[in-house]
Amino acid sequence: MVVNQADKPKEYWRWTEYNWFDPSRDWRKAKIISGGVDVGSVSTQAVIMLDGELYAYSNMRTGSDSPDSAIKAMKWAMENTGMKMEDLTYTVGTGYGRVNVPFANKTVTEIACHARGANYMYGSTVRTVLDMGGQDCKAIRCDEKGKVVSFLMNDKCAAGTGRGMEVFANLLAVSIEEVGEMSLQVEKEPPPVSSTCVVFAKTEATGLLRAGWPKERVLAAYCSAMAHRVVSLLERNGVERDFAITGGIAKNIGVVSRIEKELNLKALKPRYDTQIAGALGAALFAKALVEKGKG
Repeated sequence: MVVNQADKPKEYWRWTEYNWFDPSRDWRKAKIISGGVDVGSVSTQAVIMLDGELYAYSNMRTGSDSPDSAIKAMKWAMENTGMKMEDLTYTVGTGYGRVNVPFANKTVTEIACHARGANYMYGSTVRTVLDMGGQDCKAIRCDEKGKVVSFLMNDKCAAGTGRGMEVFANLLAVSIEEVGEMSLQVEKEPPPVSSTCVVFAKTEATGLLRAGWPKERVLAAYCSAMAHRVVSLLERNGVERDFAITGGIAKNIGVVSRIEKELNLKALKPRYDTQIAGALGAALFAKALVEKGKG
C-alpha cells in the first residue's frame, strides 16, 4: 500500500535538523582535531574543533538507538569535509546518553560541558548559565574559565523543557519554530497555566481552547508558566551576571523574553547555535585532555 504524503498528519513538533562546516579552513593542517558528542533524550549534537576553534557541527533528532545517533551525528558533521572518524584526535561524549557514544575516548557530565561550552560561546564574563534541554533544565553558576561553581537541575518533569513545548506545538497545531513569536501576539499577558505537569497543563490548555481562548493566548499562558518555573530554579541556585541561555528553548523568544522580564536581566546574545553548547564543551575538554597528555 502506498501512503500519500499529503494524507500524513503534519508533525508540528518537528524542528529543523542541520549541519555546518567552515569551508575556509583545512582540517589537515590542524594539530588537534577534537570531537564532542552530546547525546540528549530528544536531540543529538556533534562538534568538531580544529586546535580549539569551531570547524563543524550537526544537530539532529535522537533516534531509538543512542550509539547509532552518535555515529550519524558525527558523520553528518563531517559531510563534504573529506574527514573520516579515524581523523579525530580525541573525542568526548556527554549528555543523557554519553555512555553510548561508541567512538568516545572519555565521557564528561553535561553540566561541566554546558558551562565550558557557554564560556566559549558567550565569553569569559558568563557567570550564570541556564540550559533548557529536551527533558530537563539546569541552572549552572561558573567561573571565568567555564568551571562549574554550583548547579541545580529539574529532571522530574518535562514542564519547562523542549519536550513539553513539542507537546503543546502538536496540541495547538502550531509549528514548534513559530510558538515563541505567536505567544507574544497578545494584547495583555494572560495568567500562566496553573499546572507544572505537561500532562495536566495539556488538559488545562484543552479546556481553555474549548472556552474560546485563541491559540496565541494559550501559548502565552504556557510560555509564562514555563518561564516562571525556570526562574524559580535559577533563583534557588543564585543568579549572577552575565547571564546566558543554552539549549533548544533558547531559540524560543516567547520563553526567553518572559524569563528576562521576570529576572529583570537581559540574556547575552549567542554567537553560535545554542543547541551545540554541550557538544562544544565536550570538544574543548577533548582538546584539553590531549594537551595534558591524558588523551
